[in-house]
Amino acid sequence: MAEVLVTGEQLRLRLHEAKVIKDRRHHLRTYPNCFVAKEIVDWLIEHKEASDRDTANKIMQKLLDQSIIHHVCDEHKEFKDLKLFYRFRKDDGTFPLDSEAKVFMRGQRIYEKLMNTENTLLQTREEEGVTYERTLVASEFIDWLLQEGEMPSREEAEQLGRRLLEHGIIQHVSNKHHFVDGRLLYQFRMNFRRRRRLLELLNERCRSIPENHDSPFCLRKQGSEGGNTSFLSVSPTKEIRVVSAVRRSSMSSSCGSSGYYSSSPTLSSSPPVLCNPKSVLKRQVSPEELQTPGGHYIKKTFTIVGDAVGWGFVVRGSKPCHIQAVDPGGPAAAAGMKVCQFVVAVNGMNVLNLDYRTVSNLILTGPRTVVMEVMEEAEY
Repeated sequence: MAEVLVTGEQLRLRLHEAKVIKDRRHHLRTYPNCFVAKEIVDWLIEHKEASDRDTANKIMQKLLDQSIIHHVCDEHKEFKDLKLFYRFRKDDGTFPLDSEAKVFMRGQRIYEKLMNTENTLLQTREEEGVTYERTLVASEFIDWLLQEGEMPSREEAEQLGRRLLEHGIIQHVSNKHHFVDGRLLYQFRMNFRRRRRLLELLNERCRSIPENHDSPFCLRKQGSEGGNTSFLSVSPTKEIRVVSAVRRSSMSSSCGSSGYYSSSPTLSSSPPVLCNPKSVLKRQVSPEELQTPGGHYIKKTFTIVGDAVGWGFVVRGSKPCHIQAVDPGGPAAAAGMKVCQFVVAVNGMNVLNLDYRTVSNLILTGPRTVVMEVMEEAEY
């Protein structure tokens, strides 16, 4: 629900800015702040948010199903690609504010307020010997909430912090503690300002795909257009093959079946492209073998700054997980990351005994800049 709310709100603001949403007249009656279904479908295709009218209709139907938009007279329960008027519920005050939506919207407002005002709340800090970026000290956050008039008392401010954590908006930096009024560090899990692609709304259904270590994954690369492009998949044998692929997306995807930090397969009529279904490792290595003094593995540290479409690498396996593939044009490749490296730590946290899903979540919920410690076989 959270991602739908963010994506819907971003679309609403873009449509207002483009003046697609405006007052319209029909049969001598004025309908304020609405848009024409047929025009919005044209706009989505023109701005490459949808490849065709059918996909655009599915996107808008998703927003209608989630009560983000509705027909101005509530006469149509389905989104129809016709000259019909629809409106965002936030523009007419009919948005159904259940407890989850209220907490989410409160969290979004607080996040934006923190970003737009001069303060020293979000800083790089250390907890238990580990450094974390963009952290909040719980007690200082509560002080700020009181100063800004967001909450009337410390007790209620602490309760708000607990609700924000329970709804996945903030988290303790190492996921060890609930929100408490003290010196513990917390981070926002969600970047409300990340530009969501509308296709991500449709890709939510990928959650139903069973997760297993042998499942294939999709390699993506950002193209100049929203359509197909090519991606070079490099295996340890240096064999290069070109596969058709779709636009590489941000790591904040809800699809977790592959372990690749991207969005799920595109919902076009053609099937998703699958490649590298098997591990690139010649053999599995244990954490103990990696850490043996004087062994055959050396440690390297990479600082990878995510770009607008992600970090550009694939993580697979378990205890330890490994780098399965690297986008040649992505930030990870530029930092020096290679396939077959084993992931030792993420932002200072040892992950040798974790699987790729847990490691993925650590990176997803962390800052845009990720520090990766890896081990690779030494060359003699």
